[in-house]
Amino acid sequence: MYIPKLAIIIPCYNEEECIPETTYRLLDVIKNLEKENIITEDSFIFYVSDGSTDRTWELVRKYNTDTNGKVKGIQFSRNFGNQRAILAGLLEASKIGADCYISIDADLQQDELKIKEFIEKYNNGAQIVCGIRKDRKTDGIFKKYSALAFYKLMNLLGADIRVNHSDYRLVSNEVVKTLEKFREKNLFLRGMFNKIGYKKDYVYFDVKQRKAGKSKFGTMSLFALAVSGITSFSIVPLRLVTFTGIIMSLASFAVGLSALIDKLIGHSVVPGWATIVVVLGFVGGIQILCIGIIGEYLGQLFEEVKSRPRYIIEEELD
Repeated sequence: MYIPKLAIIIPCYNEEECIPETTYRLLDVIKNLEKENIITEDSFIFYVSDGSTDRTWELVRKYNTDTNGKVKGIQFSRNFGNQRAILAGLLEASKIGADCYISIDADLQQDELKIKEFIEKYNNGAQIVCGIRKDRKTDGIFKKYSALAFYKLMNLLGADIRVNHSDYRLVSNEVVKTLEKFREKNLFLRGMFNKIGYKKDYVYFDVKQRKAGKSKFGTMSLFALAVSGITSFSIVPLRLVTFTGIIMSLASFAVGLSALIDKLIGHSVVPGWATIVVVLGFVGGIQILCIGIIGEYLGQLFEEVKSRPRYIIEEELD
């Protein structure tokens, strides 16, 4: 019977209140899976401290010593963002070596007991196992509906992402090696893992209430992730800009032609300043929006051509 070596990747930013409980619970999961011969005894936890300024990294150091290296990790020189932290965890943990990798949030709102099911799906041949939350009952109204709108928008743009797909997922070592070949600075991992192919499966889980600390992934972070995901994964918005320009030009031509016809047949045209202001404001707004969309893509291009490192590791524990 094949028994895989597992690495659990945990991106974290200022999560000192969660680290002790998270470490304890995940070590317990690993211990039970090892006893059942589901994973090897050298499986490990891999923290990625995303430039944390509190005691997060200090605690990771402590658990690294207390567990004889069962807890490993890296500390970024500054905050590089959640997606790069997950990517770094996969790439750096693969240097240590594992057969499969599971990424999970530091607050463990995602059900860690489902890890066993992820491994079972992997043993049945799945190279990528995506975690899908069953509902969004723990979210506020704004976050709930904005998230649903985001998934629908991404699917319209061709990303083909399951609704409520989170960054709780398992990937095989083969998938990680393939991911290394993608050199983009701003990877949208949920879309990328769908794009690269491989056999997929799904695990459905309930989201728990956060037991300690506050989420560092607020509305602005979610908005930034959405913008990055759209602009790094699809050029459809640029095509919409072109389409909008054509429509506005045709509409302007039609209005001008109508005014000319009215003049030629002798109809008096009553001037209406309000209509002019509304039309100008609408057209001006469309222009600014289009320039903003183009600017986002130029910003992505600017980041790529500079070829700066995707992350910088300040300290590493193995």
